[in-house]
Amino acid sequence: MMRRVHSTASPEDRPFPAANDGEIAEKANTLTVWKKSLLFNCRGFTVFDGKGKLVFRVDKYDTDHRDEIVLMDAAGTPLLAMRKKKLSLGDQWQVFDGEPRRSGVSPKPIYCVKKKASLLHPRTLAHVYSGSCKTFLYVVHDAYIRRSCQVVDASGKVVAEVRAKESGASGVSYRDVFQLMVQPDLDPSLPMALVLLLDQMFPSKWSPVL
Repeated sequence: MMRRVHSTASPEDRPFPAANDGEIAEKANTLTVWKKSLLFNCRGFTVFDGKGKLVFRVDKYDTDHRDEIVLMDAAGTPLLAMRKKKLSLGDQWQVFDGEPRRSGVSPKPIYCVKKKASLLHPRTLAHVYSGSCKTFLYVVHDAYIRRSCQVVDASGKVVAEVRAKESGASGVSYRDVFQLMVQPDLDPSLPMALVLLLDQMFPSKWSPVL
């Protein structure tokens, strides 16, 4: 069973919870994330389910706005759009439903994600709040640069996890291909959106990891 965290501290400051790897692997939906666009001359991500079916894609040209990312389904329909919040303290992003309209009325965000890496909490990567940025929802722990991190809700339950994907008998894993494991009661588009934002907050060049 997953160990729940009981503490008088606020959810954001709770320690990193230990999780039962076997239970996560048994129940979770496992996606394979490839840090590459299927389109020529385009950067992005391509995501497949356990049967090899395309489920998510991100395609960004070099001329695209760097502070905006759109997560699409296999058909190219926008699911979630992320925009970096201007004039804010630290690295902060807003997540919108679909592609934000560029006309007069500004859409309201459904999530707010803040980078929280610090010397005081070195394993804390980001906090996820409701759209108003007041209600805490999730904390992201550990090390995205090693493709090893977990998304934990306010009760201490691990709802999603990023894991390095090993290649062959050599045990070499690559940062450009990894696994995203999501508990079945959570829409996988949100954890995938968090992966995209972690990639912005903690960028790294491609390299194999032993």
